[in-house]
Amino acid sequence: MIALIVRRIAAAVPLLLLISIISYALMGLSPGGPTAIFQQQARQLSPAARAEFIHTLGLDKPWYVQYVYWLGNLVFHGSLGVSYVDQRPVVVKILEKMPVTLEMLSIALVCTILIAIPIGIYSAVRRGSAFDYAATVLAFASYGMPVFWLSVIAIDLFAAHLHWFPASGIDAVGHERDPVDRLYHLILPAAVIMTVSLASWIRYQRAAMLNVLSELYLRTARSKGLSERVVIFKHALRNALLPTITLFGLNLPALFGGAFFVEFVFSIPGMGYLGINAIFQRDYPTVMALTMITAVLVVLGNLLADIGYGLADPRIAYD
Repeated sequence: MIALIVRRIAAAVPLLLLISIISYALMGLSPGGPTAIFQQQARQLSPAARAEFIHTLGLDKPWYVQYVYWLGNLVFHGSLGVSYVDQRPVVVKILEKMPVTLEMLSIALVCTILIAIPIGIYSAVRRGSAFDYAATVLAFASYGMPVFWLSVIAIDLFAAHLHWFPASGIDAVGHERDPVDRLYHLILPAAVIMTVSLASWIRYQRAAMLNVLSELYLRTARSKGLSERVVIFKHALRNALLPTITLFGLNLPALFGGAFFVEFVFSIPGMGYLGINAIFQRDYPTVMALTMITAVLVVLGNLLADIGYGLADPRIAYD
C-alpha cells in the first residue's frame, strides 16, 4: 500500500505541472487581464505610478515568464503568491474561507450517504417495484438539474415564499458565533449540493447491489437458514459498497466544484465565493491557487478510492 501511495504521488507531479502550465497560459492569453482592472480602480494614480505598480507585480512580462516566477515561489518558498486585489497572501485568504466550505460540504456529503445508500440497497432488493421506479426517476431528475439553477429555485421557494430558511449568508446579525444559527444557514445550500449528488450515489449503489445479489455465496448463506436481513446487510452489503467507496473518492472534486456556484448564489463567504470573485476581478494568483487545489483533490480522491478499495476487499493487492 505504501508503494502504491509513493507511485501515485510521483505520477501526479508531472500531471499537476501540466495542469498549472495550461491554466496559467489560458489566463495569460485571455483578453482583458488584471491591468485593466487596476486602471479602473486606480484612476487617481498617475500613468507613471500605475506603470510602477504593474511592474512591481511583474504583469509587464510575458505570461510564461510570470509562470516561471510563480512556479519558483511555489516550489522553493511554498508561496502561492499575493492577491492582486488586496495584496494579501493567497494562502491566508483561502485558509480564512476554507472552514465554511468544509462545513457545508461535510453536511452535504453525510446527508447524501445516509440517504442514497439505503435507497440504492432497497431499490436493488425490490427491483422492478414502484419504489425502484420512483428512485430511478429521482436519480435521473436530480442528475439533470444544474446546481446554479437549483440554487435559485431553492431560494425562491424555501426562502422567499415559505420563509423556512435564510436566502443568503452564514450568520444572522448578533449570532456570528452561534453554531446552531450557522447550521440553519447552511442547510439549504447543503441540500442543493446533496440533491445534485444523489443521482450518482443511488445509481452506483443500486447497480453494485444488483451484481452482488446474483452471487452464489448468497444462495449458500440463504441455504444455511440465515435471515434475509443478515444475508443483505452482513454478506452482500460489504461487497456492494466497493463501487461506492470508489465514488466517494471521485466525488470530492465534483463536490468542491459544485460549491463554487452554490456559494456564489447563496452569498456564502467560502472558497467558492472567493474563487468566483477572483475570476471576475482577474485575480490570477487566487485563481491559480484554487485551480491547483482542485487538481490536488482529483489526485487525492483517486488515491483515497484505491486505498479504500483495498481496505474493504482484502483480495485486492496492489503490486
